[in-house]
Amino acid sequence: MIKSISQKKLKNIPAVSRILNESTIVESGLPKSVLIAAIKQTLDEIREKIGSNPMYDNEFSLPVIVKTVLLKANKICSPNLVRVINATGVIIHTNLGRSPMADEAIDAVVDIASNYSNLEYNLYEGTRGSRHSHIEGMLCEFTGAEAAVAVNNNAAAVLLAVNTFAKDRDVLISRGQLVEIGGAFRIPDVIACSGAHMVEVGTTNKTRIEDYESAISPRTSLLLKVHTSNYQILGFTSQPSLEELVSLGNNYNIPVMEDLGSGSIIDLKLPGTKSEPTAKEIISAGADMVTFSGDKLLGGPQAGIIAGRKDFIEKIKKNPLSRAMRIDKMTLAAMWATLNIYRDFRNAVKKIPILNMLLLDKAVLDKRINRLKRKIGRLDTKAFKIRIENGFSKPGGGALPLTEIPTKLFCLVPEKMSANAMEKYLRQYDPPVIVRLDNECILMDMRTVKDSEIPLLAEAVSAMSALYQ
Repeated sequence: MIKSISQKKLKNIPAVSRILNESTIVESGLPKSVLIAAIKQTLDEIREKIGSNPMYDNEFSLPVIVKTVLLKANKICSPNLVRVINATGVIIHTNLGRSPMADEAIDAVVDIASNYSNLEYNLYEGTRGSRHSHIEGMLCEFTGAEAAVAVNNNAAAVLLAVNTFAKDRDVLISRGQLVEIGGAFRIPDVIACSGAHMVEVGTTNKTRIEDYESAISPRTSLLLKVHTSNYQILGFTSQPSLEELVSLGNNYNIPVMEDLGSGSIIDLKLPGTKSEPTAKEIISAGADMVTFSGDKLLGGPQAGIIAGRKDFIEKIKKNPLSRAMRIDKMTLAAMWATLNIYRDFRNAVKKIPILNMLLLDKAVLDKRINRLKRKIGRLDTKAFKIRIENGFSKPGGGALPLTEIPTKLFCLVPEKMSANAMEKYLRQYDPPVIVRLDNECILMDMRTVKDSEIPLLAEAVSAMSALYQ
């Protein structure tokens, strides 16, 4: 009996061709291949439900199936990578794309991406040119280096430099600097991939210059210093200065390189914060090379920058791996535009979003909070209560790990709706709103919410409150 019911229901499922010819499907304008995939997926799900429960009595009418197919097809055609509203207060948020770029950088990308360009063409000589030349001059200007090159990220910059100068040889590094970067990748892993042999010196909390010297052998090709920008060891600690490493390197004719990670090209001078070393300071201290990211404190596109001695950089450019790691025309365009803004620091603070958020005035935060409250109005909801609190933002991106920047928080305190349910609702809204969840409360930090996003944020909160009207 059950088997016959199941077979009867299966026979009543409409064919793919019939669904495909439905007027709503035809008029949708969606690609035929996508519609067929959505139809097959929908019908498979129906068969699976009937197979697991022959008495399953959900409606399998054609209009219902067509509606389901269109939902699936539209989802297939929707991008997976979408913009989100960052209300976490983590400024350089690795999971949310790190640094948003300046308008000038975005315009430069659009212009170069939509046209031909002189990417590798010398307009003055009418001959083949080098893509590195477009930003090398400005990188040298801001770092004080003799030469510079940009690759696709900072891990690639470190790998390329170490591979160029220490493949099949030894790299000396302090145990206290064996940091883990994003996505569980670690400096030892990057060095291993470069083909070099890593020699750890000193201990986790204390390393002296004598530790480096005693580890030097005929195989030693590079002294590597890694700036611990994503954590700090406090207490009974010591590390040799860069100047000491440079002096040791000079004595033994061994190059010295420092990886700044999320390094900056200017001193941000954040109140109550120890200044991050700049690339220019590293070069001035005598390092042969410095590497740092383009999409963290610099506020540009994803890139890894290597600056240093001209003969060293030229050798890096000739490494076959440099072609595999080179940046494309859009990244070059965005990087040039970003660096050009830095020529006027006051302008940079206004135009580069990361700098603007790091140095945002309290009055701006108050204005955003008040504007959000006005947009929402008086919510008569049983889902949550609203309150305003003081709190702290984080630089993020592995930069300034102990820094807490005072901020204003828009808080949703659970009533009928749980904090987890609110977080999920906001995360799945269009556009998604990413928040902090702390002590069973939803926290929205106005430091990382743009003025243009206030209406969207108000709409999301209002829509959520309507669930419990």
